[in-house]
Amino acid sequence: MKRIFLIVLDSFGIGEMPDAKEFGDVDVNTLGRVATSSYFAMPNMKKLGLFNIDGVTCGEKEASPRAGYARLKEASAGKDTTIGHWEIAGVCSGQPLPVYPNGFPQEVLDAFAAQTGRGILCNLPYSGTKVIEDYGEEHIKTGKLIVYTSADSVFQIAAHEDVVPVEELYEYCKIARKILTGKHGVGRVIARPFIGEKGSFVRTARRHDFSIDPPKPTMLDQLSENGKAVIGVGKIYDIFAGKGITEHVYTTGNADGIDKTLQYMDKDFEGLCFVNLVDYDMLYGHRRDIDGYAKALTAFDEKLPEIMAKMRAEDILMITADHGCDPGYLATTDHTREYVPFIMCGEPVKAKNFGTRETFADIGATVLQYFGIVPGFGGNSML
Repeated sequence: MKRIFLIVLDSFGIGEMPDAKEFGDVDVNTLGRVATSSYFAMPNMKKLGLFNIDGVTCGEKEASPRAGYARLKEASAGKDTTIGHWEIAGVCSGQPLPVYPNGFPQEVLDAFAAQTGRGILCNLPYSGTKVIEDYGEEHIKTGKLIVYTSADSVFQIAAHEDVVPVEELYEYCKIARKILTGKHGVGRVIARPFIGEKGSFVRTARRHDFSIDPPKPTMLDQLSENGKAVIGVGKIYDIFAGKGITEHVYTTGNADGIDKTLQYMDKDFEGLCFVNLVDYDMLYGHRRDIDGYAKALTAFDEKLPEIMAKMRAEDILMITADHGCDPGYLATTDHTREYVPFIMCGEPVKAKNFGTRETFADIGATVLQYFGIVPGFGGNSML
């Protein structure tokens, strides 16, 4: 029974790509920056070949790595979660998703306000924690929705759970999702519920993403159409708008995501378990917290032996990322345009350096080949 466990360490870039300056990024390197922290320790990833990957200059190289490893270029014109995951699954995006550095146009806001019956606050790029600090009190007094964006292609709606019940907030997000199509087809509409009082507002774990549909069939579609299980752990279901996914479970953070992955490793299925661990990006990368990022990577590394101990004879473990988010890059709190690592291990895998690959889609091609499926997209298998 063949199973693949594909784990995305969200934003774990390993050095800037040649075109990084075109995306506003100079001298960015998420791994290199985080490795300077005294809290950083990844001895198990070292054994698999993390520090042997092309271009990685931090850490000590392993004499005989136990896994296949590679450096992946992003072929798509972007550096966000949606485009990164789509490319992993075989869909390369030649055009970046729209962003709104000056806020959303009035035509979008007018349509949204008319259909929700609520006014709008903010409409600017903003930190998610700072926006509720600055607008939370007015939101509570007026009932107006806090609408904001970031450097990513996102339309975010923050609301206090006592003012707007979470299910109602989700309905507002669905309204926004229907409005934001065509030239305004942002990657994600995100519900950002929060609780608390002025001076102590806190976002809750009931965030929910409403993604635009992938423009083409992905490896997830091909797997499910061929009778294979496609299990999404974390925000995978949201990223792909549910397309091609046969089962999913949400998580409250990295630790919960790892625990749920371990639970799936005890189950019988043939197919893919696709996992996103988002804390690196959401809690540490965007907040420019080098030590927090380092601690989170160390915690993952500490769980690797437990994950690998549960692998069966036909299992393959893949570990990668979707973009960078250098926590030491102070020019912006945005994602950073970087190569990402790829580690692949298991009895069916040859331990070797697969070099620098031209696209994340090589992952999708590798997954499909393992199950005897011809990819319906570009990308070259590493098996």
